[in-house]
Amino acid sequence: MTQSVNLTRYLVEQEREHGIITPQLRLLVEVVARACKRISIAVNKGALGDVLGSAGTGNVQGEVQKKLDVIANDVLIHANEWGGHLAAMASEEMDTVFPVSENYPRGEYLLLFDPLDGSSNIDVDVTIGTIFSVLQLPANAGEVREEHFLQAGAKQVAAGYCVYGPQTQLVLTVGRGVAVFTLDREQGSFVLTQSDLQIPARTSEFSVNMSNLRHWAPPVKRYIDECLQGKEGPRGRDFNMRWVGSMVADVHRILMRGGVFLYPWDKREPNKPGKLRLLYEANPMSFLVEQAGGAATNGQQRILDIAPTSLHERCSVMLGSREEVELLQRYHAEAASQTA
Repeated sequence: MTQSVNLTRYLVEQEREHGIITPQLRLLVEVVARACKRISIAVNKGALGDVLGSAGTGNVQGEVQKKLDVIANDVLIHANEWGGHLAAMASEEMDTVFPVSENYPRGEYLLLFDPLDGSSNIDVDVTIGTIFSVLQLPANAGEVREEHFLQAGAKQVAAGYCVYGPQTQLVLTVGRGVAVFTLDREQGSFVLTQSDLQIPARTSEFSVNMSNLRHWAPPVKRYIDECLQGKEGPRGRDFNMRWVGSMVADVHRILMRGGVFLYPWDKREPNKPGKLRLLYEANPMSFLVEQAGGAATNGQQRILDIAPTSLHERCSVMLGSREEVELLQRYHAEAASQTA
């Protein structure tokens, strides 16, 4: 029987054989994974654990927090604050950065996370997940401030998500491809079940909330309209649409079998570049998608090249199979040239 590879062994091999991660980064990823196991247990308990429903509070974006939002956020903070591998954390659920206490050693990394993506789906038992991103603290940074987190996504040293569905899976990149780990509940460990994950360059499936069609910019409308025309249209083939409404679930499907995910700009809020958070959602997911051979854009530029200006900045997101993302980029460029 082939010996299984757990997360710790995988990370040690990345450190020892390839030299692409440090001992501190290995420890950080392991701690995040352990925190995700605790969150998975809480999610699985559902109503039995009194974790469903609203917490009666709101986050910095003015969104109502679910009980599990708060629980997941606390689990990630308490698991990571004392280990000596972090300098500070930032979360979608917190107004500002969370520096590591002076009572603990300070590490060289910054951790950003969406503790429970898709939390509006919690009460109806739809797949949700935790998304995380790791940056290096700039040299000679001194006291950690918000500006230290405002790095382009291309500077991420690791990113991933844990998806809580029929299986609990951890999808991870440390900058050398994408690996998938499945939680073995009997062993209590994440076991490598797929390595060097690749997204097919061509797809016939898109993921978008079609109810917002009338609010999108012309290039996105054009793309979707051509997909809907099927074999009789300019694309020459039929397309399927899938939409869960939980980014982590929709992107997980695309990583597993291909497709394109769109959460585009919306004219109802014309001054906002999009709805998804750049640092907590768009950047880590774009890093994973690119590492798997796909592409990610906001329509005007590669998402990983965007220079953040605030901790809770939002952006338009189009990511997945490379051919589809490149077509969306071309449609946006053509529309821009016509209005110039």
